[in-house]
Amino acid sequence: MNRRPLLSFTICWVAGSAAGCLFDGYRLLASIAVCLLLLALWAAGGGIRWKTAAVFGLALTAAALHWEWTEARNVSLLPEALGKPEAGLNETYITAEGVIASPVEQDGDRVDFTLKLIGIIGDGQEGKDAEATAAKMQAAESVNGSEAGGPAAEGSLAAAGPAGEQIAVQIKLQAESEIMVAAQWQRGDRVTVRGELVLPPVARNFGGFDYRAYLQTQRIHWLLKGEGAAIVTAVPPVSWQLSSILRWNDAARATLGAEMDRLFQEPHAGYMKGLVIGIQGDLDPETFKQFSQLGLTHILAISGMHVAVYVGVILFLLRRLQFTRETALTVTLLLVPVYVLLSGAGPSIVRAGLMSMIALLAARLGLLKDGMNILAASALIMLVWNPYFLLSVSFQLSFLVTAGLMVYTPLAAPLFGRLPKWLGSSITVTLIAQLVSFPLTVYYFNQFSLLSFIANLLLVPFITFLVLPLGTLALLLGRIWDAGASGVAGVAELLNNWTFAAVEWVNGFTAGVLIWASPSLLWICLYYVLLYGLLYTLKRRREAGFAPQYMEDETRPLAELAQPGAGGVRDAFPYPYYAGVQSGLRGSGYAAILCAAALALLLYKGYYTEQLNDAGTISFLDVGQGDSILITTPEEAHILVDGGGTVSFGNKEEWRIRRSPFEVGAKTLLPLLKQRGIHRLDAVILTHGDQDHMGGLQAVLEGMPVSALLFNGTLADAGPYTKLMNTALAKGVRLYAVQQGMVLAPDKVTELHFLWPEPLAAVQQLLPEVEEQNHESVVFRLEMNGRSFLFTGDMDEAAEEEIIQAAQQAGIREAGPVDVLKVAHHGSKTSTGAAWLEFWKPETAVISAGVNNLYGHPNAGVLERLTEAGSAIYRTDLHGEVQLRVDEEISIRYRINTNEVKSDQKPD
Repeated sequence: MNRRPLLSFTICWVAGSAAGCLFDGYRLLASIAVCLLLLALWAAGGGIRWKTAAVFGLALTAAALHWEWTEARNVSLLPEALGKPEAGLNETYITAEGVIASPVEQDGDRVDFTLKLIGIIGDGQEGKDAEATAAKMQAAESVNGSEAGGPAAEGSLAAAGPAGEQIAVQIKLQAESEIMVAAQWQRGDRVTVRGELVLPPVARNFGGFDYRAYLQTQRIHWLLKGEGAAIVTAVPPVSWQLSSILRWNDAARATLGAEMDRLFQEPHAGYMKGLVIGIQGDLDPETFKQFSQLGLTHILAISGMHVAVYVGVILFLLRRLQFTRETALTVTLLLVPVYVLLSGAGPSIVRAGLMSMIALLAARLGLLKDGMNILAASALIMLVWNPYFLLSVSFQLSFLVTAGLMVYTPLAAPLFGRLPKWLGSSITVTLIAQLVSFPLTVYYFNQFSLLSFIANLLLVPFITFLVLPLGTLALLLGRIWDAGASGVAGVAELLNNWTFAAVEWVNGFTAGVLIWASPSLLWICLYYVLLYGLLYTLKRRREAGFAPQYMEDETRPLAELAQPGAGGVRDAFPYPYYAGVQSGLRGSGYAAILCAAALALLLYKGYYTEQLNDAGTISFLDVGQGDSILITTPEEAHILVDGGGTVSFGNKEEWRIRRSPFEVGAKTLLPLLKQRGIHRLDAVILTHGDQDHMGGLQAVLEGMPVSALLFNGTLADAGPYTKLMNTALAKGVRLYAVQQGMVLAPDKVTELHFLWPEPLAAVQQLLPEVEEQNHESVVFRLEMNGRSFLFTGDMDEAAEEEIIQAAQQAGIREAGPVDVLKVAHHGSKTSTGAAWLEFWKPETAVISAGVNNLYGHPNAGVLERLTEAGSAIYRTDLHGEVQLRVDEEISIRYRINTNEVKSDQKPD
């Protein structure tokens, strides 16, 4: 019999939602049919009743249909409303009217909020500017008493548009004074915005972050971008409505955050805001990076521990005030949603809040006392409300860790039975939390610290039971006793300094950080099954070893029957009984060894990347306006050529600087390398010192082991270049200045022949500082599996001519054909001359350039010359990442990020 029907029902619902997410069409029908068949077999075997199986089957089918129904409704109505296809609507200017449906977030010179549309004007009606429209809207509201968020007032924008659709608004402020203007915008304001309608970007690299797919789970399909606060006109609501609760909540959180800023210095203020009230936007990026590396970021998010402490404190105070048990439970139940809202209402805090409310209600009514059923009820409520919660990392980690603690802790607890109870309990909970969260951690973050267990064991109680209460106390005292609040805040800052120092010291042991490729869903499922089997068999073995050993007519303790000098247990009991105990111990021991071996093999297979079967790969990564190429040889040596880099035009004013600005190395390149399971780069080749080739390598050197850095033998007069070289020296990376004539052979079927720059003069002792780096770009020819590839950096035509002349002097009239040419300088007109193409005769050309870049790359003349030379052309600005697989059978397969595959030697 199934003793937890609600849990089983929820599992079936989750399975149905997962099937709807992973499959569609006939594959979805097939997956549901397989699940229903398994339920029927379970019922036929007597595991559950047929009626129960029917209910579970209904849950599974209903969940899949619920997902499909949600997906069918999650589409944009803008193309239909404006009479344009999606592609034609992209990058057009509109005026939108709506209600701000999210907190307004300001970071540097950028302001973000979500707008719930009421009406919209397309290109054909630009004559109505935003200010005039807002004046009409305000006048109409004053006459008609229209509420924000209600029907469009007469005289405002036509509501014939997609009413109710949400779009993400991004405003770039033009002056520092506009910060105060934007600070007045709040959730619930009725606004008009004039800006450019843009489709969110998709993943430009295989396995990269897909912003469009992410926003779709938030039911957002468009971005509205504009410049200057003047394009936004906001009118506060004139009457109370249900959404006013959220408006007040935003104001309360802002007030609490401001109080934290007053009490604490940076970086403590941002840290304490995340710890106490769940405001993570102000957290120092370096602090977050340090905590993330040790797997401590869960401390910075409001979680079940916070809710448990909150509920416990309230119940304690109410009982001290002589409230009855029933009244205390009721009052606490009503106060939990307040804390959930004030803490930001993320998936983990909603889960913890729902569990607490259900548990309090169950305690009040004497029902549903099982923790797993409470957890199941919480998950079911959240998924019915919004099935996209299933895709939330926070939701997955929160529920899996909570369920894992309930399932695995009873199995692991006996293993630490000899320790003091408080220590054994702490070790068990920390260990299980680490083991359960491990698969999702490596799937989403692609790294795991071997020191994470120790860090969590020591720091989580320290922060939870010392720092968190002190921060909360300082916040509560801030308005009634300033001196006391400042004193408490000072103590908290001292403890924080100890925490930061400990985290930084532990992170100094970089060898303990392991990089993992994102595992498959099957790998994750096998991991949890084998972990359960290992803990279960170890528990059985320990229980068998410590079970009381009495005969039927025996009442004495075992110790009395096994005195020193006697025959011990073997003499005290008949041989068959003793042999049975030993056999049980051996059986559970063999099972534990088998599970441990299988788990170790699974971890080994997950840690090491998939073998390429004697094939090499070359990936021209899309890093925007820059170059970055990853070469993996048939024997799995990894070579990174350049790292892209975010180009900054001039020195920004201090007020424009964002807390965590986009940097291609940290946000794109390093995550991609980790996601593909690259544990170490055997070599990094920096072709030259320009920012769009060098900038992203800083994050790579800081976040991943690198054996050697090869560069062009010159120095660039730039701070980032100096910082990069100093980082390489500090990390123990070997530096090599390459020059014409050198050869690098990473394996037996791969060679890199360096063609440029020219050797330094023999009398030159110091590396020269060169301002114009393009001419000095490293150029090399890669020979791999019998195929040839030419990499050119940002070389100019002068360097091309000198390379040709040097080859001709050596008796080489033609060096081609080469299979693939990396076109120099993003297709600029300053390189890729006709003589160069004639000399190499490339069959395929790859151009790395940013989408809609400001330089006009690639140049039309270069494209024309490549076409005349008969070269097939791939471009990262059009195709995203371009991958080449070089097989041992001397063939090349081309793959671009539209998932199209071009096979054999020459793409179409």
